[in-house]
Amino acid sequence: MMLRVGVNGYGTIGKRVADALAAQPDMTVSGVAKTTPNFEATAAHRRGYAVHAIDDAAAFAAADVPVAGDLDDLVAASDVVIDCTPAGIGAQNREIYEAHDTPALYQGGEDADVADASFNARANYDEIANGDAEHVRVVSCNTTGLSRVLTPLDEVYGVEKTRATLVRRGGDPSQSDRGPINDILPDPVTVPSHHGPDVNTVLPDLAVDTMGVTVPATLMHLHSVNVTLESDADADAVRETLADESRVFVVPEHARVAGPGHLKELAKDAGRPRGDLWENCVWGASIAVEGRDLYFFQAIHQESDVVPENVDAVRAIAGDADAAESVVRTNRALGVGRFDPTDGDATAADGRGMAASADD
Repeated sequence: MMLRVGVNGYGTIGKRVADALAAQPDMTVSGVAKTTPNFEATAAHRRGYAVHAIDDAAAFAAADVPVAGDLDDLVAASDVVIDCTPAGIGAQNREIYEAHDTPALYQGGEDADVADASFNARANYDEIANGDAEHVRVVSCNTTGLSRVLTPLDEVYGVEKTRATLVRRGGDPSQSDRGPINDILPDPVTVPSHHGPDVNTVLPDLAVDTMGVTVPATLMHLHSVNVTLESDADADAVRETLADESRVFVVPEHARVAGPGHLKELAKDAGRPRGDLWENCVWGASIAVEGRDLYFFQAIHQESDVVPENVDAVRAIAGDADAAESVVRTNRALGVGRFDPTDGDATAADGRGMAASADD
């Protein structure tokens, strides 16, 4: 079945989600919605997406952006809508989606209660696919990053307790009004930060505490992770466990990747669109085990790591594929997977950290 998916909001996340949907063999972009006829609206039109004007259609016409309709028209023409609007707007839009009886996905910037359930493909795909939720929130970039590593660690070793400090970028590269200019801010100063409770929306039984720090950077987030495991492990075994995850890239020492700046250059050199890194980037050399305490650093590209999750969430909410099958389709279509862009043999992997047998 070809799923018609509308994208409401065509900014940092929305344009990436639209392109990811267009690459899928079982999905088509029914259109995108914009409030203003800016350069992104022009780009959407040039990419062949039907542009829907949320407000002043005449302004779009004046900017030489043809208008296919309004938001109601987009929702009516879609089997699923992905809301990629700024935080807080999605909650206001739910009434529109409900009026058309159209299932909708929301982003992690929304409060969890905007939806019937939260989603991460590695953590709870089957729960969403087998349930009756029609409004689903894809958890934030940081929560996605934590869920992708904590789920396999819990499956293999058991997780007694997780403590993570999130060093967060002040804003995306285009957000010139965001973040400290010359400061380092506890954000929030209270403990825990919201990320731990957000992980519990998809992994409710996991013990996790988080702290947040905001720094004057735009490239990526950096996590310092400490996990007390329930069983013994060694660093090599944990490294192999994480390397088996198709959405985790264990950065090899020989790559000499010092930080997010190098990772972004690596992604560009590997031909990634917009220099995106859909995978968690875990420094292999940082993985250390003392007793049952595991330590490692990982970087999370806040502009793109939730993109494959949105694609999988469409299939989960539509009941169109099981978890392994959906992740295989998404990974193959986008080029997500186990690969080392430093070794000249970038081959996408299948599955969700397991040998996948789906054939598509």
